[in-house]
Amino acid sequence: MSYWPRPTTADIGLRAFASSAHRLFTEATIGMQSILLSSKGALELDTHVRHSSQWQIMCHKSGSQIDYGLVLIQWLEEVLYRSEVKEQWLVDAHFTIEDHLEGIRLNANVSWVNADCVEREIEIKAVTSHELQFKEIHANEALTSPWEGVPDFQGPGWFCDVVFDI
Repeated sequence: MSYWPRPTTADIGLRAFASSAHRLFTEATIGMQSILLSSKGALELDTHVRHSSQWQIMCHKSGSQIDYGLVLIQWLEEVLYRSEVKEQWLVDAHFTIEDHLEGIRLNANVSWVNADCVEREIEIKAVTSHELQFKEIHANEALTSPWEGVPDFQGPGWFCDVVFDI
């Protein structure tokens, strides 16, 4: 596990770590899904029939830099949408990111189960940009956690903080 729920006022937050930006999308996504699950839902998740698909989102970009934080928000909103509307509960995902003139395309090879079979404990209403971070930590650089239960992180690698409206 490379993600931890973290405290925030009135909502719930998540901090995730990974060795690459691509892997950080996976960790943040699985972390969000784990927040939603009940204990029973987590135990039974591997008993459901899995399906494979490719999901994509296209994000407009401003300037030449990729704003990974905004891509993450749009991606996590897509995961919530697919769970609620298309009844596809994401179990795992692997990503590629393509930088195009018109925007950023995030491609995900996903494994999912029927969302009706998954018992949830809470509902996330929205993914917010409040306290949003998606940053690279360089070698010999340290990220100190201000929260009990969330570890410090030593680079090289990537981390993100995201807050969910519940």
